[in-house]
Amino acid sequence: MTVLENILLGRHNFMRPSILGAMFYWWWAQNEEIQNRSSVESIIDLLQLEDVRDELVDVIPLGIQKRVELARALCAEPRFLILDEPMAGMNQEEKEYMVRFILDAKQSLGLTILLIEHHMDVVTAICDRLVVLNNGEKIKEGEPMLTISDPAVVAAYIGRVDHAPA
Repeated sequence: MTVLENILLGRHNFMRPSILGAMFYWWWAQNEEIQNRSSVESIIDLLQLEDVRDELVDVIPLGIQKRVELARALCAEPRFLILDEPMAGMNQEEKEYMVRFILDAKQSLGLTILLIEHHMDVVTAICDRLVVLNNGEKIKEGEPMLTISDPAVVAAYIGRVDHAPA
């Protein structure tokens, strides 16, 4: 499927297909299709996917594929968006772009976002509040920079130094 077709899938819960709508497309279904495509176009503009809209998703770079996934989710018009490791497999440049697009979507669409991520640079850039878990147990909660500098958090993610080097 193309990028556009893939993103349109995110609008499935707004589409009301019917036999009558198909038969009288020009009267009934065309307006609905135009409205759904308009919503998709605004998300394509927001995530800067105009140049790849007609490309097949499986041939575009991973960073752009992740933006297509985000676009498809945003087309469902969520108020609360859960992102589970959206930066997995991305290089540093792709991660920086994705952070910017997530922040733009959050601001433009008024989203609340629950982010599950292991990249601390991403977490501190996106999150207003942070909860750190280790083996399912909460270690620390609070403002991101203070939370990631907590000794218990550092020990859990980097390792504990029991003695100073000689």
